[in-house]
Amino acid sequence: MPDYDVLCIGNAIVDIIAQCEEEFLETNGIIKGAMNLIDTQRAELLYSRMGPAIEASGGSAGNTAAGVASFGGRAAFFGKVSNDALGEIYAHDIHAQGVAFDTRPLQGEPPTARSMIFVTPDGERSMNTYLGACVELGPEDVEADKASGAKVTYFEGYLWDPPRAKEAIRQTAKLAHAAGREVSMTLSDSFCVDRYRDEFLDLMRSGTVDIVFANSHEIKSLYQTPSFEEALAQIRKDCRIAAVTRSEKGSVIVRGDETVVIQATAIKELVDTTGAGDLYAAGFLHGYTQGRDLQTCGDLGSLAAGLVIQQIGPRPRQNLRKEAEWAGLL
Repeated sequence: MPDYDVLCIGNAIVDIIAQCEEEFLETNGIIKGAMNLIDTQRAELLYSRMGPAIEASGGSAGNTAAGVASFGGRAAFFGKVSNDALGEIYAHDIHAQGVAFDTRPLQGEPPTARSMIFVTPDGERSMNTYLGACVELGPEDVEADKASGAKVTYFEGYLWDPPRAKEAIRQTAKLAHAAGREVSMTLSDSFCVDRYRDEFLDLMRSGTVDIVFANSHEIKSLYQTPSFEEALAQIRKDCRIAAVTRSEKGSVIVRGDETVVIQATAIKELVDTTGAGDLYAAGFLHGYTQGRDLQTCGDLGSLAAGLVIQQIGPRPRQNLRKEAEWAGLL
């Protein structure tokens, strides 16, 4: 029996989330809806200009691990924090969610990563991320037992920014495939895709990655086409399974010639889209590792995403297993 359902690898980031008006983004030169990488100086400047904020442990793959655990799945996480106050907050939060997190913290500089997230009235989030200790994640942080013992390894495209993390991911993927497991990734962000398009396509076409998660903007960026249908036809050929989210239009899952269309979960109010894609992946992967069909996997993803966008912050406050049981999905 595998020890874990899903092993997630990602940037261990503490989110600092504040609401703002559109003008704030323009005045401060923030690209709306994107993940903007920033240095220490810029981080301090934006922090000084932020309104009242909520601090919450985040990071794309960390959110997915927390979601899998909330569904009752066995989740593990690789990610680097520093031995500082924010690092302690991060480790406490992910352990409290029920995720196995044993990566050794960095001693000293740089500090734990943080992302200042500005949420506009339309619920869109614009992220400004100082990677800090994240960039120190390397091959020495790969725990072989977890890499070969998890049914699916999942990593975020954002990790392609720090170079040593690439080595860690390739090493984990090798161990996973050698043990007959599967590897999945999220494209993370259309700007991220622009930076690493050829490498992402190679990961898929070489079979390093079996399952891909993306949204409609990312998949169109990947194939440099304005047509969603054309991009979908391409990704169908390039990986075993692709799950593509489309906001209020739901999602589409493709596997070979098979196409499964998933409805979006009805919501009362859109508050904050932070974590929507991460929680979709959590629901999908929980269903997938429990042997559910693609329709159920997509419905679980849709449910989790629909719940998280009705709150501030990227991690589920509800027990997702209970929510799924009430919805008749588990």
